[in-house]
Amino acid sequence: MPDDSTDPHPLKAVLFDMDGTLVDTEELWWQAVEHVASTLGYELTDADLPDVLGRPVEHTAAVLGRATGSPLASLAADLLRQFATRVEARIVVRPGAVELLDRLPSHDIAIGLVSASPRSIVNTVLRALGPDRFAVTITADDTERTKPAPDPYLMAAHVLGVPTTACVAIEDSPAGVRSAETAGCHVLAVPSLTPIPPAPGRAVLDSLEQADIPLLQALAACRAGLA
Repeated sequence: MPDDSTDPHPLKAVLFDMDGTLVDTEELWWQAVEHVASTLGYELTDADLPDVLGRPVEHTAAVLGRATGSPLASLAADLLRQFATRVEARIVVRPGAVELLDRLPSHDIAIGLVSASPRSIVNTVLRALGPDRFAVTITADDTERTKPAPDPYLMAAHVLGVPTTACVAIEDSPAGVRSAETAGCHVLAVPSLTPIPPAPGRAVLDSLEQADIPLLQALAACRAGLA
């Protein structure tokens, strides 16, 4: 891979999370989990947020299975069915998402999608966003481990042929931020339902409407004042 240490604009790729970042589906996922949990007599609370938001279906199913004694396979199927029904009924693009996607190609910056959702859900959302926007799409089906493990971001960077240090990941959940940062990416966090604090190599915005190319380039260059 090329050495970007002397490149004044080392940003080579922006890797977008999907749920809660590009599209407003984190609330739909929470609703799906809440519905399935309630049918089993289990009430979700804020304490369940880390095991729901940014997590793959299998992880949340395992948590509900431990709490209720229900079989994991049927739980995962129910969760996915409830989530898919909600996504198909209502896909709301997050403010500023399309505008940022439109601006990146003219700056020779590759665009990737890195999601903890299964391919079936990602394909449904891509029909609304436009699949041709993304040079690579990584889903929960594509790696042995998904978020918060670094594997999805490592695979996306590998497919694009760029170092993870030349990538900015845009995430909305702590699990996603952990995945990206462990992989070596810089992170722009736009929290949806859970607060995310600033940190070295990480910027935090209230909305993608505030994001622009110079900010992403500066974040990739680790310039002072962004973290």
